[in-house]
Amino acid sequence: MHVLLAEDDERLAEALKKILEDNGYEIDHVEDGQAALEYATAVAAQPYDVIVMDVMMPKMDGFEATRQIRRASVSTPIILLTARDAVGDKITGLDAGADDYMTKPFSPAELMAHLRALTRRQGEVQFESLKVGDLTLGLEDYELTCGDKSIQLSFKEFSIMKILMSSAGTIISKETLIQKAWGVSSSAGDNNVEAYISFLRKKLKHLGSSCSIETVRRAGYRFVG
Repeated sequence: MHVLLAEDDERLAEALKKILEDNGYEIDHVEDGQAALEYATAVAAQPYDVIVMDVMMPKMDGFEATRQIRRASVSTPIILLTARDAVGDKITGLDAGADDYMTKPFSPAELMAHLRALTRRQGEVQFESLKVGDLTLGLEDYELTCGDKSIQLSFKEFSIMKILMSSAGTIISKETLIQKAWGVSSSAGDNNVEAYISFLRKKLKHLGSSCSIETVRRAGYRFVG
């Protein structure tokens, strides 16, 4: 596995490199957002399996680097790292095109779990869209399209659908959906998740999609393309 690590804190970068190398990953390390963009989009480079990128970096922050990487049609999964845990920052990162978001400090085990989850995903991130099966989800306009039919999603519907499609075939717990779509400090509960899953299922039916959101009893939901 080949990882691009973008982190300007020397001590943290060394610690992350050791964790990743000890787990068999090959690492390219850069110290600013501009270099991260150049490495991620280099024509001659082999595609990275994952990009692990700090938000607060010189020359270009992680949000903008992520945004430009996606505009360059690079689909490599991106994990953003930050010391800030505000929900607004997480939304900014996800809207920019990131696939995951980790707040410092975190344990080595947590980092490896996030990396395994991302590399298992079956959804394909493309230029400003996510495609699974016969569905395309617009990452900027929040439109869900199947064939010649499309429907506008609310921001919360979009957030949940993006999580499910990005991890197609993988069981996603209600707790994970709440944390990622509502935020860790939210008072949202299982009933909120169930309501939005119902909304999304109705939209899939309206579009005539062959994709589905399966309920896995006592575990969560699985998107099937």
